[in-house]
Amino acid sequence: MCMSSYSSQLQEEQRATDHAYQRLDSLRSQTRSRLDAVRAAGSHGSPTQRTERDSFATMYEDRLTQLRAVEDRLVFGRIDSTAGERRYIGRIGLSSEDHEPILTDWRADAARPFYEATPSNHGDIVMRRHITLSFRSVIGLEDEVLDLQSPQIGQASNSGTLTGEGALLASLSSKRTGKMTDIVATIQAEQDRIIRSLMSRAIVVQGGPGTGKTAVALHRAAYLLYTHRSTLERSGVLVVGPSPAFLHYIDQVLPSLGETGVVSRTIADLIPGVSATHLDSPKAAQLKGDRRMARAIANAIAARVRIPEKLPTVNINGISVSVLAADIRQAQEAARHSRQTHNQARNTFVRTMIHLLTARYGEQLDYTPEQSELSQATSMLRMNDEIRKTLNLAWLPMNAAWLIDSLWADTKRLSRYAPWLSGDDLQTLHRPAHSPITTSDIPLLDEAMDLLGPDPKAASRSAMQREQERNDEQFAKDTLAQNGIGTGLVTSRMLLDQMQSDDSEMMSQRAASDRQWAYGHIVVDEAQELTPMEWRMLMRRCPSRSFTIVGDVAQTSSLAGSRSWERSMNRLFGEDGWDLNELTINYRNPREVSNLASTFAQSEGLYISTVNAVRDVPGSLQTIHVEHDEDLIDAVCTSATELTRRFIGQDGSGRIAIITDDTLIGSVRDSLHDHLRRELGEHEFTRLASQNQWNRQINVCNAQEVKGMEYDAVVLVEPGIIEENAASRLVAASDLYVAMTRPTQQLVIIRTRRDADDLPLYSE
Repeated sequence: MCMSSYSSQLQEEQRATDHAYQRLDSLRSQTRSRLDAVRAAGSHGSPTQRTERDSFATMYEDRLTQLRAVEDRLVFGRIDSTAGERRYIGRIGLSSEDHEPILTDWRADAARPFYEATPSNHGDIVMRRHITLSFRSVIGLEDEVLDLQSPQIGQASNSGTLTGEGALLASLSSKRTGKMTDIVATIQAEQDRIIRSLMSRAIVVQGGPGTGKTAVALHRAAYLLYTHRSTLERSGVLVVGPSPAFLHYIDQVLPSLGETGVVSRTIADLIPGVSATHLDSPKAAQLKGDRRMARAIANAIAARVRIPEKLPTVNINGISVSVLAADIRQAQEAARHSRQTHNQARNTFVRTMIHLLTARYGEQLDYTPEQSELSQATSMLRMNDEIRKTLNLAWLPMNAAWLIDSLWADTKRLSRYAPWLSGDDLQTLHRPAHSPITTSDIPLLDEAMDLLGPDPKAASRSAMQREQERNDEQFAKDTLAQNGIGTGLVTSRMLLDQMQSDDSEMMSQRAASDRQWAYGHIVVDEAQELTPMEWRMLMRRCPSRSFTIVGDVAQTSSLAGSRSWERSMNRLFGEDGWDLNELTINYRNPREVSNLASTFAQSEGLYISTVNAVRDVPGSLQTIHVEHDEDLIDAVCTSATELTRRFIGQDGSGRIAIITDDTLIGSVRDSLHDHLRRELGEHEFTRLASQNQWNRQINVCNAQEVKGMEYDAVVLVEPGIIEENAASRLVAASDLYVAMTRPTQQLVIIRTRRDADDLPLYSE
């Protein structure tokens, strides 16, 4: 009876799911036909007609991309009301040709009860159903009856669908794939409240490992793009992550939720055309991240505005014209009052100086010169080498890369610009001129660019480009005017965009290529790692101060990062300008693993959010001690091979990480490769060894490389050495806390007896 009833329930939901997919296929077919028709029109017709076709082509391509991205798990839920109405919840909203609802977008207000309703507060919703799909087939149903007086509780019990958090637990137990998946079907109430919070405020989400911080942040971005479409389509959303590997890990989440126009970057990649290829030492990174470095940069720029020691007298048409200190002071003051950036204000300074010198030339004549003679004198003054050299010395034109490079190359100058630095600090920061840019230089480069303005060497090229753009836009306006268009569907700006770009240059591409782009919203993941200078870099990119900030102050590995949200956020947004939300439930780690990591972190003085692990996985924690160093690598290889057999699938599913100190990574990796080749065979080893870094199923790395990631199993090797070589005791504790909280199924700690004596863990 139960099986038959359950089978009929599956068939019923299969019909509803088929209906949704049929409509999705129909919309895809319609959109593809319209796109083909637009493309078939070719490039014939007037410029306006071609522009309209290109605009429609872009629109159809975007829509087709969205419709393709929501294929997986299109339908995942249903809510039933007291009136007997059913509402299906899915990745996007779908309606029939007669505008009858088929599927409700998960972000719509009508879908909120699916995430928020509880037995004590369910309104008119009596039941919530989770629908599990495999491709397009319904394979599982789970019902939560919210109205305990409803007859549906008996029906769900009889049909075998009555459950609690089965859908969530099933998703947690599945193998990792190297790509983060969305949690749209399993969003919990505390997560949903954060996702739907106001866009106008900065939202900080503090949560321990496995609490879903990143998923919440990305779903919030999708929700804001849905509810504030008109605003964010123009200004865009920026997602800032800690590493390229992390951004690759999350890059399918937003497209799977129907959103593709988001810019994803690390801090090091936020300046177009600038590439940071090296890392600073932790101490140097801390010094560069200090907010006072903004003052040092301002001081360095101000020092290049001065009165030269030697002021020349030049001969213009037989007239001696002297450059006076008073002239320079007057011109410098005029430039400062212009409130422009350094290089732009320099143009004002130069114009004022040439004007003063031309006036001095005219004053020495015993007749009233004609304007042509004064213009000639002005040109001669501009071209005079001594004058140009003096003006450069008085107001030096600079670019940011040169300025930052000169800071680190000259400790005496740096000491003047940053007097709070000690002698040791200066030596830590010192490096030879023309050294490679580091990731910690990027926020300082950005600060310098903001104060300096355009690179003077590129100014003339930019002026020519702007002139060409003005000519092009005038051509666009004339074209539209000739066709009696200009205030409707197509504007001159749209026409110009089509003339100058192709389909790939959408808003997100333009935003990513513009250092001064102002985003409508910024999502910052692993935000506890950001230095004050990095925060300055982000704040100037979002004047509205609309942020979603997620992190865990217990996982801070940067010496200049945040250990207190209150201290760091109050400085940025003011005491009343931000809200703190705390996620409290650990969905990732087995309870035994979570307890070990939390107990260790608390014993080291880290702030641990109130975390309750929801799963028990018997045998999820294993500690292996070896007596001698030479036995350590063998034990690691044996355990890693066993975990490979358990969790690594030939279909690409399953992920394990071997986490150790940098000093051991090379030897562990080489020995493990030899061991896997022998144990797994040449074919399987070659498959695993040839995987690129984004899709690697077996990863040997340090603790900081796995930040934000998760694995089926983790082997932690010699934690005592990781602590010994860390930048500080707190950083060591954070790194080990991160390492211990990556696995969803199994944590194996392998160490020598000596290592265990140096750093005991409570499970030992």
